[in-house]
Amino acid sequence: MNMKNMKKWLATALACSAIALSGCGNSGGTQQASQPADANASGASAPGSEKVLRVATNAEFAPFESKNPDGSLSGFDIDLINAMAKEAGYRVEFKDQSWDSLFNSLRNGDADVVVAAVTITPERQQSMLFTDPYFEITQVVAVPQGKQVASVEDLKNLNRVGVVTGNTGDLAASKLLGATNPKVTRFETLPLLLKELQNGGVDAAVSDSSVVMEFIKHNGDKGFTMIKVPDFEAEHYGIALRQDDTELRDTLNKALAAVKASGEYDRIHQQYFGTAATK
Repeated sequence: MNMKNMKKWLATALACSAIALSGCGNSGGTQQASQPADANASGASAPGSEKVLRVATNAEFAPFESKNPDGSLSGFDIDLINAMAKEAGYRVEFKDQSWDSLFNSLRNGDADVVVAAVTITPERQQSMLFTDPYFEITQVVAVPQGKQVASVEDLKNLNRVGVVTGNTGDLAASKLLGATNPKVTRFETLPLLLKELQNGGVDAAVSDSSVVMEFIKHNGDKGFTMIKVPDFEAEHYGIALRQDDTELRDTLNKALAAVKASGEYDRIHQQYFGTAATK
């Protein structure tokens, strides 16, 4: 090859090399790696995105959860989970739904937690996790004027004892009176049960102490009485999570402790129950 042809060959080779290098730089240097569509299976948060806590609740259990005329939710549980979420750096999305759909929503991954005055029971602990307890209650009996209930025997002598299906009032009445006892009358929601109590359709209603107190407070002119029965033991509310969501449980436990330490828990308790929380 003569010198002239050699120069042409070198120029062509250099040009081809530049084109080849330019092509490699485009495909390897500027293309970004794709991100998975769901970076966190729990849905509570994703790396680099806003942390969202999806809360399933049933806004028919004042003073813990209720719906305002404008559609917003309020109550002790609502304020508490908002305070905890703020402490942990989450934004809350509430999903108000029927009581009997709450735990399926949790299992199916449509919600991250259930916050609905859920009593921690051994049966429920077999299928879900709970945070540390955040509220103590007991089952009590609400009766109209003239009715006296001081024991399980008195309950047994009534014609109809009303409970909400699946609530711990139902479990307590079933345990003491018998699950198939025809005197135990079940209702789908607490408002339906209390309405039936007002109308005389049931002789007594068994439900959570704080809820019955709220009902009597707003119906003081109707002569209802709350009776504590010694056979009913103390119970505790907790926030329910999926069994494998231990990280979120630990995060919420830390947030609950911080809200209590800051005095915010007492402020919320005072707002809804008129007193600071019992230590």
